[in-house]
Amino acid sequence: MTEYQLQNPPNDGITAVHFSPNNQSQFLLASSWDGSVRLYDVNQHTFRQMYKHNGPVLDCCFPDSSRALSGGLDRTLKLFDFSAQKDLSLGQHENAIRCVHYSSEMNAIITGSWDATIKIWDLRTQNCVGSCPLPDKVYTLDSVGEILVVGTAQRKVSIWDLRKIAAQTPIENRESNLKYQTRCIRCFPNRQGYVLSSIEGRVAVEFFDPNPEIQKKKYAFKCHRTKEKEVENIFPVNAIAFHKQYGTFATGGSDAYVNMWDGSNKKRLCQFHQYPAGITSLAFSNEGNMLAIASSYNYEYGAELQLAPCDVTKNNIFVRRVSDLETKPK
Repeated sequence: MTEYQLQNPPNDGITAVHFSPNNQSQFLLASSWDGSVRLYDVNQHTFRQMYKHNGPVLDCCFPDSSRALSGGLDRTLKLFDFSAQKDLSLGQHENAIRCVHYSSEMNAIITGSWDATIKIWDLRTQNCVGSCPLPDKVYTLDSVGEILVVGTAQRKVSIWDLRKIAAQTPIENRESNLKYQTRCIRCFPNRQGYVLSSIEGRVAVEFFDPNPEIQKKKYAFKCHRTKEKEVENIFPVNAIAFHKQYGTFATGGSDAYVNMWDGSNKKRLCQFHQYPAGITSLAFSNEGNMLAIASSYNYEYGAELQLAPCDVTKNNIFVRRVSDLETKPK
């Protein structure tokens, strides 16, 4: 079976899915607007357990295979131990925590908030070890090696060196090349740059090196758009996920499609079938042979639920076994 659906999905919009870092990617974590963080065994196709926040959960991740980190509208960063069945509040932001990320290279937890700060947390001491101001609300962030990239409101992008975070000064502040609000940023596995998506059906490929010759390589392209009777429908690109081995990446849009891209050769490798609702999150397994796809109504049509071309009550997580044909550069 190429693709299957996980049973017992969240009851409201799915905000993030993440595979466990080892254990042959046996476990999958999912956070939701229903206030839950759920653990699934993808090998057994089963729901294992969940824990709750006092409000919608906007992001989650694994620091290791037995614990989870999560944050959301209750402003609290939680560490949950699945073996001990215990949760621990590590600390808070002054507003909602939008992003929760673990850097294995730096052994650091990074949270980004709507209070316009990022905080760095030491997993060993379970304390906050730094806080840095940003130009605006944090919408998305990712790291590779010692480099952290943060996308905020007003199309701003900040690039930081995690080793020098105490100085509270980014390496560089940029503005997105895309004209509208930033949705997702993910870093190249080869540490050369990042891919950024926006609400207007566009994706930008950017490079860290300020050398003008390198900067000439950056580009943007249109995607997740449909045409009906000469009218172009443009959809937000909500999710990006890199295939670590091949450096290709998947994008997921509110058009309910997932596309695979070869960024180096500027071409689309394939498009999967249409899902029941828009794609809100994507995650490749560590080995690159599975892709988790979260499909949920993301209020693209506002509260006018009858206008949505999908069943807004359905929240689904699909696990797709991907082949080299779909993910390898040609």
